[in-house]
Amino acid sequence: MIPSDLSRLSSLVRGIADRELPPRFSCRSGSRKTDGSLVTDADVLMQDALANALAREWPGIDLLGEEMREDEQQRALQHQDSGVWCVDPLDGTSNFAAGVPYYAVSVALIRNGEVEMGVVYDPSRRECFAAAQGQGAWMNGTPLEQQRLSSPLSQGMALIDLKRLEPGLASRLAASPPYKSQRSFGAVALDWCWLAAGRCHVYLHGRQKLWDYAAGHLVLREAGGAALTLEGEPVFRPSLQPRSAAAALDPDIFEQWIRWLGINARQD
Repeated sequence: MIPSDLSRLSSLVRGIADRELPPRFSCRSGSRKTDGSLVTDADVLMQDALANALAREWPGIDLLGEEMREDEQQRALQHQDSGVWCVDPLDGTSNFAAGVPYYAVSVALIRNGEVEMGVVYDPSRRECFAAAQGQGAWMNGTPLEQQRLSSPLSQGMALIDLKRLEPGLASRLAASPPYKSQRSFGAVALDWCWLAAGRCHVYLHGRQKLWDYAAGHLVLREAGGAALTLEGEPVFRPSLQPRSAAAALDPDIFEQWIRWLGINARQD
């Protein structure tokens, strides 16, 4: 059974996304933020709608949204001991604006340095991925469980974001990949969930922001998957500093993947 709070959160996110996003899909107008990323009216409207709804349902919990100023994000993160919502109102904005149906809404509740629950909703496919710490992960109410994928890494499919990797590693992957085929779809939160659903074998990203991965990482972990940074650290950290991530659902493939990448898990 999905925990009641997680079910409430899933319904809230789905309702707002289904109302706000489809009418604005393929809207090519927008502006560029200082880091060069695209922001559209849909990003701002979604964040405002989520902020208002979350405040009504869970009063007293602060919100950290992608479209807030960094000083506002830092202040919100300081309240994580009492809980903070980490929100990406529209993950995959470039896809959304261009009419590519691979985007999502991501909401995670961070408390005491951990993610308690998270929801990633894909309005195009009406797929809602949800997870609660220590209680499991679901897709549209069906449990996501650890899968033993029949293919070895050499026959697998990888989700790889090459442009945010160190050039030497990116070149090595391009020239001599350890897997059979590679994709890059452009929405981090959804990438984590597709990995958790067994739709690909391994994942690699060099610089994810907290709102990109907080919910999706929990979905993968609760589905039985594993992830480490390229430095061998746990991926999740309640910080605005970007984090790298190497991940897989199948434990044997994960071991092959981190061995090829030269990652040694830190014990500290």
